[in-house]
Parts: sequence; structure tokens; C-alpha cells
Amino acid sequence: MPSPEPGPAIDRRAVVRRHVVEVTGIDPAAPLSVGNGELCATVDVTGLQTFPDAYPGGGGTLLGTQSQWAWHSVPPPEGVGLDQALRPYRTWRGEVAFVDGPPMPGGDESRLDAGTRWLRANPHRLDLARIGFVLRDGSGHRAPDPAELGACRQTLDPWTGLIESDVVLAGQRLRVTTACHPDRDVLAVRITGSGVAVRIAFPYGSQAWGDAADWVRPDAHVSRVEPVPGGVLVHRCFDGADEPRHVVRVRADGAAVRATGEHELVVETEGAELDLVVAFGAAPPALPPDAAAVVAASARHRSAFWERGAALDLAGSTDPRAAELERRVVLSQYLTAIQCAGTLPPQETGLTCNSWRGRFHLEMHWWHAAHFALWGRPDLLGHSMDFYRRILPSAQETASRQGCRGARWPKQVGPDGRESPSHIGPFLLWQQPHVIHLAELLRRTGGPDAGRHLDLVEATAWFMADVAEPTPDGFALGPPLVPAQESYADVRDRAANPPFELAYWSWALRVAQEWRVRAGRAPEPLWDEVGKGMVGPLVREGRYAAIDAEPFTVRTDHPSMVYALGVVPETDVVDPALVRATLHAVLADWDWESTWGWDFPALAMTATRLHEPETAVAVLLRDTPKNRHVRSGHNRQSDALPVYLPGNGGLLAAVALMAAGWDGSGDRPGFPRDGSWSVRHEGFVPAP
Repeated sequence: MPSPEPGPAIDRRAVVRRHVVEVTGIDPAAPLSVGNGELCATVDVTGLQTFPDAYPGGGGTLLGTQSQWAWHSVPPPEGVGLDQALRPYRTWRGEVAFVDGPPMPGGDESRLDAGTRWLRANPHRLDLARIGFVLRDGSGHRAPDPAELGACRQTLDPWTGLIESDVVLAGQRLRVTTACHPDRDVLAVRITGSGVAVRIAFPYGSQAWGDAADWVRPDAHVSRVEPVPGGVLVHRCFDGADEPRHVVRVRADGAAVRATGEHELVVETEGAELDLVVAFGAAPPALPPDAAAVVAASARHRSAFWERGAALDLAGSTDPRAAELERRVVLSQYLTAIQCAGTLPPQETGLTCNSWRGRFHLEMHWWHAAHFALWGRPDLLGHSMDFYRRILPSAQETASRQGCRGARWPKQVGPDGRESPSHIGPFLLWQQPHVIHLAELLRRTGGPDAGRHLDLVEATAWFMADVAEPTPDGFALGPPLVPAQESYADVRDRAANPPFELAYWSWALRVAQEWRVRAGRAPEPLWDEVGKGMVGPLVREGRYAAIDAEPFTVRTDHPSMVYALGVVPETDVVDPALVRATLHAVLADWDWESTWGWDFPALAMTATRLHEPETAVAVLLRDTPKNRHVRSGHNRQSDALPVYLPGNGGLLAAVALMAAGWDGSGDRPGFPRDGSWSVRHEGFVPAP
């Protein structure tokens, strides 16, 4: 699709570098991160993880080092298994067993039995190491106090992926460059300053809801140090096992590396420079490149990232909101690239902190990663799609237990794909069409592997067709069901026919049929029958209700009834005029404190498909607490969720729709044409 304002190619470097992040002190809400999608480290103003207590978040600290592959489980209670959480529910197919759990007001799990707590908490993502400055104290070392921090200036350059820190610590000036290797789980820091000492400490795995590190169980793990040329290997063993779960290699050419505690090392030099490289792996890592090579590789890789795919330039705009939107767009691309582009579906707080113990929510996968395809970087979405193939057998087992063919995808899972007991997750349906939607976005990019997910599309569609209930009025969804608007969890045994899910079902089954025919297979009549025959949502007072039973519309949480057109392309299930009336009713009186960061991009997508560009911009940038993006670019929600990457990914998906539109939409459908917005873009893939 041509740019609405033809002209020379966008100066991408200039756009990105307009939004270099600068920090001049401890900002508890906005530490900075380096990463590659598989490994991410978040650091404080010193460029390391020196002051973890000064950056609280989610019950732990925001200063973590996490990877996609490093998980841990504590030994389970005797006899624990998912079968103990199965509860019968009546469905149109008869009595069906669902993985269930009691309500947990405020997330309080204290009343859960030990088995249920274990199933929810294991496996959990593991914090690999904490790397921070220490000060010499007599014959030993001590952690510095934040009060010893003097003048400081720190920058994150998204163009290179490098963090540069210039700080005075206990009277000593330190200059630090922090980097992550683009292709290996390797961190590097280059430090200038005399008499530097750095501590590397290793925690046990934590079952806490938001903390990936347990520092109070030193006897539950072993850190076995082995000297090797240029540094050491640290073999990390857990729960009495002799074989290491992972191995850390520390390279510090010309510096001393020695164990100073049961689970800690100190690296120090008498010189004025220290180059430190830390590599992580499930097996002993090969000798990593030196720090200078890691820094150079990061700069090359990240600049190449910006040079490919789509770009957006709002510099000529006179609307005062444009500069903030461009900042969010640039920093959201950086954050999702380093935290959401790995081989597992992302977790809501990414690889920064550990909400839900690092377990990911498949209904959020679209919000984290769909934008990669729309922005012309489909490989960054493709990395995580094979997870569905890996867990396909267990998803098929769930579908079969519920009387359906195909695969029912779980909600809250770890890398094993096992469901978590909950009164919400196992009853959600809207993650189901995501697999088809994401596969379709990959297909539309035209890459060599664009159509290889036919098996996942078909397995998804079979469950969708079988679970829909035939009624005299058409095919219905639920009960039991919890819609995307989770306010209805307590009435899951009678909730039915939420508009978003009905429309999504219709659209996704049509797309699945197109995939099948394109592959040379005969159409499946049931897919057509169900997809074209979904019941219409309930209309009350000229607007769509959230469900078709009381309470018809609770005005809290996600206003997902309007997402039936927006996230979902146009279908025959909903009337755009009624969606418009519902949208404006939501904007008039919804409880915004109860919404979440991805709701604002979702509402903007609805306004865009309704051809209301001013509404789209206004809601995308609505000034309300959960729609704010802190200095680092993160979409902070609360103390418990200080990072919320679905808000960042959703923003990018909405902007792609607003800038490049969808099939047959025309140019720039989501930005006002009154002259206040100069919108130059290139490289977008139009949405369906």
C-alpha cells in the first residue's frame, strides 16, 4: 500500500534517536534493559544490578536476568496432579470436566491447598544471576548504599541496543557500557574506573507470584565453581540433583574471579578497566566473545532491526500528542523486540520481572506479537509459533476430554503446556482463534514458511466448530464460558454468547477454510455451517450486551464487546452501527481504573475500522493510569504489574492499522486529515 504522503525514504535513524532514553538518577519505575528475545537483563542507573531494593516490582525487583529456557520446579507434594482439579460442568455435549479452581480475591492464594498451589506455581521462570557493583571493605566487599550514588547520567540508545552509564559511586567515577549479544545468551559490560569490583550472585527458584529469585534457601541449590582459561564455569544444581540445570561462564580477561560465598563470585581488577562477559546455557557455554565484540555485535544487529520492516515518522505533525505517540512507538518496538520475540509466547511482564511466575497467557500472545508481522518483521512472531505444535498433543487431549475434535489451547501455562487450576483461565475461549489469526498474519507476509502452520490452523478450527452449540437461532458459545471481559468469571456456568468471541469464531473459521482449500483439500462443511451461522449477540437499548444473560453488561474490566469489530475484521455477526453506539457508550462511562493497557489500542482499532480517526487517536492516548508509558517506554499498570508488554504490542498493532489500514480500507484510516497530523510510513503489511 503506498504511503499517503509520498516522498523520500524515512530517515529511520533520526526517528529512533529522537527517543534515546536518558536517566539522571534512580527512577524506581523505569530501569532499562538489554536483550535479544531469548535473554534479557534489566539494570539500574549504574548499568548493573547494584541497587535491587531501589527498583521494587511485582513482589520482587525489576532488576532481573531471565531467559526463555531457564525454568525450575520445586519437588511436588506427593500425589499431586491436574486430575485433582477437574470439576464437572454441564454443556450441550453433556457433562464435561474442566480444570477448575476457587476464586482468589485480590490474587490471594493462601486458601488454596498445597497441590493446587504447586500446580499454579510450577514450573516457574528462574532469575539466572544478579550482577552488581560492590565496594571494598577491609579484606572483603560490601554492597553500596543508594546514598553513596553521586552525579549520574545514563542513556539507552534504541538504535544500538546499548546502555551507557556515567556515575559517581562512593566518590569514584565509573563509566559502564552494557550490552547483550544478539545471537547468544551472553551479557557484556565494559567498565572504566580504578579498582572496580563486581559481584555475581545466584538465587534459588521462587514460587512467589512475582519474584523469580529466592535468596533465603541457600541449602536447596549448589553453585559449583570450576576454573577455566580466562574465568570460571559455575555449575548450577538444584534440589539435590548432581547434574546441573544450567551453567554460567564468566569471562574476565586480566581480572581476578573468585568465590566469596556459597552462591557468589567477585570479579575485580587493580587496573582502570574491566571487561566482563557472562554467558548462560543449559549446557556449558563455549568461550564467549570478548566484551568489545559483544558491544559491536549488539550495535550492528539492532541497527539492522530498525533498517528492516516498517517505519513511522510523525515529525511534521502539529498535534501536540504526536511526539508522545512517536516516542511510545519507537520504545515499544525496542521493548517487544528484546522481550517478546523469543521461542516461547511472551509473559505479560516479559523477561523483566516474573508476574504469574513467568508463566505466559496464550490469550495475550496476539497482543504481544501480532504487530511483528504487521510491521514487516514476521520472523520475530514466527519464533514462538512452534510452541503450539510442541503442546499440540496435550491441547488435543483437552479437546477430546471435552467431547471435541481438534485442539483446545490452554490459557496460563509454562513451557510444558499444562493448564493451571483457575476459575477463569480454563473457561476462556478467545485465545483459540488467535492461532489462526497469527498464522494468517504470517501468511500475508509472503515469507517462505508463511503457510506451514496448516496443521495448527486445522486443529484449532476443528475444536471451534465442535464446541459451538447448534440452536434454533444459530450456533452459540457457552456455557461454561468466561469471556475476554473476565468480570463474568463467577457466572461462568451460565455465561454465553459474548459478541467478541462470536465474531472472532465466524471470521477465524472462514480463514481456516480458506487455508484448507488453498492447500488443495476439500472444504469442511461443518466449518462453513458454524462460521456462517453464529448467533447474533444480544442487543439491549441499542447497544451490544457483554453476554446474553444477567448481568448483561458489567462496566468493569475489558469492554470486549466492542472488539467484535476492530481486532476482528468485519463479519456478518455484528452491525457496525451497533458497534459504534456501543463504543461511544463505553467511552462515556466505563470504569477506566479497571481496564488494562491493551484495552486502549483495542478501542483505537475499533474506532479505526469505524472510520473515526479522531476517536482512535483520542482513546489510544487517553490520559488514564493504565495507559501511561514511563520513561523507559514500559506501559506500567500498578506496583504488582510495573511492566505490561501487551500494552506495548497492542499499541504497535493499533498504529499499524491506523497508518496502513486493512484490505480495501484506503490510506491512513486512523489519523485525522485536518492537517494537524503528518503521517509518513513505509513497510507496513495491511491487516486482514
